[in-house]
Formats: sequence, structure tokens, C-alpha cells
Amino acid sequence: MGFTGVSLDESYFFYDSLVRKVWIQADARPVVIVTGSHRHSCVFGALSLGGRQLFRQYHNFDEDTFYEYLKRIHYKYPRCLLFLDKAPPHYKSEKVKGYFKKHKGSLIPVWIPTASPEFMALEECWNISKDRLLVLSHYSSFEELRGRIGEYFRTKRFNINIRNYLLANGS
Repeated sequence: MGFTGVSLDESYFFYDSLVRKVWIQADARPVVIVTGSHRHSCVFGALSLGGRQLFRQYHNFDEDTFYEYLKRIHYKYPRCLLFLDKAPPHYKSEKVKGYFKKHKGSLIPVWIPTASPEFMALEECWNISKDRLLVLSHYSSFEELRGRIGEYFRTKRFNINIRNYLLANGS
């Protein structure tokens, strides 16, 4: 069995409204309900070249949550080239380095250049998701938001061809 390419990233979803440009009447003024909250949920995502995906929601992004997610990735994709950025929990954690070293024959990290979101196919997923879940939306509680995020990522199938994305943005 050969290797598959897997793109991995994470994003925060804040419990507050996300404002984007909207069409309104010339004499109207839009009203946006905001919570002022800094509470957030972190979503980890992975897309494979074969179109499979794995999303999980955590309370934060640190070496422990990334380590747990990394084990899930490795279980779902037993032999993979893992394309990821150099966020400290990915790149500097001794626990994560140890996991990569222990599984160096089946889980190979490929570090994308720093500050290069154009090479990360999941950025498109985050943009789609935040537009769908946060723009002009209001949730009565943080728990309602977390529940909606979980439901969304359990049922949403992103149709992003990683090869085409990288070729289009990498040239």
C-alpha cells in the first residue's frame, strides 16, 4: 500500500459575529449583534489527495490537542505525507517530534513555507465554513455555536482538489 498526501491545518471559530460586506438599501444602516466574547473553538482539519477528510473540534490548540489529533490522522491515513505549517505545536513540541520519529516510516511531515497560506488547501475550507457559520449569524450561547460547528463538519463534504489547488497557487 502506497502513501497518500494529506494537508492538515487548524482554525479558530470565535463566539462573535463575523462581518463581511453586505448589500443594503442606500438609506439603511446594518445592525450586527455582537457578543464581545473571546471564547472560541479550535477546529483541526485534514484533506487527503483521495478526497477523504477528517475534522475534529477542540477547546484550544496546543501540543496536547495536536498530538491527539495527529494520532487520529495516523489511524485514518496509516501511510501518509503530511503537509503542515510550522506552528509551534506542530514543529517545536517534543511530544510531536517523538511521534514523528517513532513513525518515520509511515508518517512523514512535509513543512510548507512559513506565512504561506496560499499553499494550504484547508484555508479554502476555513473561508467557506466561516462564511456559512459566522457571517451575519448569532448564536444564543457558546454551546450552541460549538454544537453547530460540530454538526457542520460532520456533514459537510468539501470538494477541493488539493493537486489543482497547489498547482494553481504554487506557480
